Amino acid sequence: MSITDILIKATSIDASDIFVIAGAPISFKIGGVIERVDNIILKPQDTRELIEDIYHLIGRPDIIKIGEDDFSFSLPGVARFRCNVFYQRGSLSAVLRIVRYDLPDYKKLEIPDKVMDFASYMKGLVLVTGSAGSGKSTTLACIIDKINHLYNKHIITIEDPIEYLHRHDKSIVSQREIEHDTESYAKALRAALREVPDVILVGEMRDLETIQIAMSAAETGHLVFSTLHTMGAADSVNRIIDVFPASQQGQIRVQLSMTLQAIVSQQLIPGIDGNMHPAFEIMLMNNAIRTQIRDGKTHLIDNYIRNSKDTGMITMDDSIYELYTKGLISEENAIIYATNEELMRNRIGK
Repeated sequence: MSITDILIKATSIDASDIFVIAGAPISFKIGGVIERVDNIILKPQDTRELIEDIYHLIGRPDIIKIGEDDFSFSLPGVARFRCNVFYQRGSLSAVLRIVRYDLPDYKKLEIPDKVMDFASYMKGLVLVTGSAGSGKSTTLACIIDKINHLYNKHIITIEDPIEYLHRHDKSIVSQREIEHDTESYAKALRAALREVPDVILVGEMRDLETIQIAMSAAETGHLVFSTLHTMGAADSVNRIIDVFPASQQGQIRVQLSMTLQAIVSQQLIPGIDGNMHPAFEIMLMNNAIRTQIRDGKTHLIDNYIRNSKDTGMITMDDSIYELYTKGLISEENAIIYATNEELMRNRIGK
């Protein structure tokens, strides 16, 4: 099969990822399970030719000689693809994530209404956290899409790479891609403050400078969305604070307590029906949580989330338990994905 045939086939059967790796056949991830397309083992020369075809297809410069390359591209009429090319055991390999042109209905993605309500926020910092492949980018894209359709704002997204394309609607959406449109998150974010934004999406807060500018933007009246590779509100707060030198951490706690609006942590859990179902922890800021962040008592945040269900907050384990009681996930997966396996085991009577 040509690379175009592979991309079309994967899209037609609702695969989420494509694996082009020497020593294994072309494989697709479907419903969280990796499935081989055939029994033809790819040799290093085969993967090189397929990856060279990708580069030729999109007119990208010479193929990498060592390391890795991250980029996105569109196949007209089919889909967009986020591609990471890398070397393993000396041979070229690639993993491609399929990104649909049109965002599905957030309800079909099982994103809670409370998360979508973030679109109505006027300012502050909102974080969507979780491991790679947990759906963070899709959740943020749905929120941005809602803002675009409901409000008259200038939205600036800074991504690496751009995944979902947003057409201007009631808002103007400026999408910038690292490497193609700007050198770095920090540089693009600094420039964004001079581009009259109302909403800024930062694909990932990777370093101190980016975090610092994002917090300053939120502090000066902008609505800032971003992601972290953390699980849980308390861990996310600690990760941000720990990036800064010890001498600045007290000041950062105060700043974060004032600018932070919400933290959502999510993970995808294999379902009984063969689909992946998202579990969400939702933390919404209130005076008690602001005080705990400012006083360095982040270990108490989980208790406040657990005791604030009436305001729309939910712990990860409560969300997982809801999926289990609805018959969407198995007992085994409820326990495996729980933050406290023993408590979950007792809860479901295992």
